[in-house]
Amino acid sequence: MAQHELQLLGWGPQGLGLGYPTGAAILISILLVIFAVWKVSGMTFQIRDIVTFRGEALFWSAILVSNTLGTSMGDFLSDSSGLGYLGGALLVSGALAVLVALMKVPVVPNVLLFWIAFVLTRPLGATAGDFLTKPVAKGGLNLGTAGSSAVLLAALFGLMVYAHMQEKKNAVTLSEQEQSLTRQAR
Repeated sequence: MAQHELQLLGWGPQGLGLGYPTGAAILISILLVIFAVWKVSGMTFQIRDIVTFRGEALFWSAILVSNTLGTSMGDFLSDSSGLGYLGGALLVSGALAVLVALMKVPVVPNVLLFWIAFVLTRPLGATAGDFLTKPVAKGGLNLGTAGSSAVLLAALFGLMVYAHMQEKKNAVTLSEQEQSLTRQAR
């Protein structure tokens, strides 16, 4: 697909041919305005507590802009940054790992971490998906849709097994602690 055809795709700044840096600046600005309006309105940032039309409108506006920003970031990382598909996926994975570490820092609001992570999941999916499906000549693994789906299914299954094992381990540890406290109370 030619560059001019790519620019016609999408509704956002990139679709207008403004380029990735300008498009990202515009989308980040719009997202910050949405969050500022959201904060000033007094509406909660707790997703489970959003029950009004205004709250829903702010939430879905933030989702729309975040998705557009994340998709644009993925395109930039894969196509224009020089990192390629794997490099882009690794960069975003590293950024997400930093966010996980920041969850332990009390001064960093979890709401902020959530929205940054939400934006970053889009370029991670795009760059990792492209790495798995694109031809080797373009820097991919050429697994195709079925192959990449099998890899992702195996990864998902592996993560589910790991989570289950961790849950069982934590339940056993908790049970042992309860038994110890019961013996001490006698």
